Amino acid sequence: MILRSDHGNQYFNDLIQHNVWYTPTLRVVALEIEPSFTFLEIRMRCRWIAAAFIGLLLSATAQSQTTALPAHSFFHVQLGNSASAQPISGRLLLFAVEAKAAEAEEKTESDGKSSVVDEVDANPFSATQTSVAAREVSRWTPGQINDIDADQLAFPAGYSQLQPGDYYVQAVLDVDHTYNYAGRGAGDLVSEVVKLHLPIASIPTLTLSKALPARDPWTLSASTPAAIRALLPEAHQHANLVEFVSPSLSAFWGRPITMRGWVLTPPGYDAKAGKRYPTVYYTQGFGGNNDRVSGPLATVYAAMSKGEMPPMIWVFLDESSPTGTHEFADSINNGPWGQALTTELIPQLESQYRMDAKSSGRFLNGHSSGGWATLWLQTRYPKIFGGTWSTSPDPSDFHDFTGIDLYAPHANAYRKPDGLAYPLVRDHDKVLGTFEQFAKLERVLGTYGGQLGSFEWVFSPRGKDGLPLPMFNRDTGDIDPAVVAYWRDHYDIAFRLQHNWPQLKPDLDGKIHLFVGTADTFYLDGAAHRLQAVLDGLHAKSSFTFLPNRTHFDLYVQGKDRQGLFKQISWQMYAVARPDSTLKASLQPVQ
Repeated sequence: MILRSDHGNQYFNDLIQHNVWYTPTLRVVALEIEPSFTFLEIRMRCRWIAAAFIGLLLSATAQSQTTALPAHSFFHVQLGNSASAQPISGRLLLFAVEAKAAEAEEKTESDGKSSVVDEVDANPFSATQTSVAAREVSRWTPGQINDIDADQLAFPAGYSQLQPGDYYVQAVLDVDHTYNYAGRGAGDLVSEVVKLHLPIASIPTLTLSKALPARDPWTLSASTPAAIRALLPEAHQHANLVEFVSPSLSAFWGRPITMRGWVLTPPGYDAKAGKRYPTVYYTQGFGGNNDRVSGPLATVYAAMSKGEMPPMIWVFLDESSPTGTHEFADSINNGPWGQALTTELIPQLESQYRMDAKSSGRFLNGHSSGGWATLWLQTRYPKIFGGTWSTSPDPSDFHDFTGIDLYAPHANAYRKPDGLAYPLVRDHDKVLGTFEQFAKLERVLGTYGGQLGSFEWVFSPRGKDGLPLPMFNRDTGDIDPAVVAYWRDHYDIAFRLQHNWPQLKPDLDGKIHLFVGTADTFYLDGAAHRLQAVLDGLHAKSSFTFLPNRTHFDLYVQGKDRQGLFKQISWQMYAVARPDSTLKASLQPVQ
């Protein structure tokens, strides 16, 4: 086991670290010697056992007849033979939620039909509801028990600090370290949900009993309208998988790197005909990937089939990576993703499909992190694209990074100058979570793939250890001004526009279209206002639409149509590509 702690009884933690447990009868058991241990490591372990044994002899008269428990809360987790037949590694996560609250939530979500809790998971929209503990494990063999100190690395606090009561507990092994980005998925190992009364008088055991199956990427959500569901098979026939090995990215990483996506052709598309189509490059938001795009793809195809969207080719780009979203930005950490897209993948696609293959017929659309990516691509490569329609983009002006001014003297990501916490997640006027809570939950869930870590993999300079330098201290929230200066000079879109507008104007003026709600869930409307002010100050032509009282998740709703804005955007693009076309749609005004 590898458990380190800066808290509690160091003597006992050292015993735990070397898997030495004691009983009232003074037996010392379960010393594990890995094949890779050096002689020095083995000798050190023996010294610890000897020290533990002597300590126990000296304190034997004080031992009670019940097993002494550590100040920290520990759990045994066994790798069941049914979950894995081979040794396995990953991040072991332990989730606990107060039983009554979980049952009430299940009952609400099932409309009163059931209160059975069959999964315990973290929820960023209720950050402190679920307690999470974590540790790394390696070469875990079936049948072996590993122990997790639920106080060593935990959020929102160690399990020993939980209020006494009934809890549902579940263990999960994140085998590919993607939990921070996509949650639990195919191949992850899970235990059954167990109801426990905590604190408990003995160390409980959970068993990882099954591996989660792969999800069919062409399965639509239960809320998908029947009309879209009916056209899914036809949409699937018009969707072509993109798997392109990028020379520039492969050279950067020293191994083959594949760019992925889907190309969706419109109804009536004929590869042998002379007709060409405008093309939309659609980038997904944080958490999206090639296996999670069937919904938008089916929505677009159904809308084109019914004449609610014009006939265009859509390229659904996968911007996920092991480090989060690479944003199609050239980065010293992630590699030249923007270069790869614009000089390699797009020319390859235009040689295969009946695309316009010119600036006036290439458009960009994306939401959230995908919105930032499209805004970045348009401003970085203005000659290549004919316009971006970016919705609820991540911060485009770092004076307002979800409400935090990164450039302020002595800036702190957790606390305002008056000491109040910076909120990060809201439901209109109700704060659901703070920046600090989000950051510390992300740290427990894993080192890679989280939203805040993802920003650093794109924006930060590389440290001496080969990893991106953190923009802020995860313990204190203190912001590093040197790192922020690098962010500003390379990725602050407003800063870049303000300092390079004379050169950018001929190819960029009039091509920026941005939509965001005034009640955006992640406070992204603030940065959009600042970007608009910069462009207005430059007398640039741009379009900014702030939708009153709309959040991050209902931005596209117009009347009863949940995709109304999405459809309207498509017609705005088409009008640029085909200004003389008689093909029009009657659309409701943006509300």
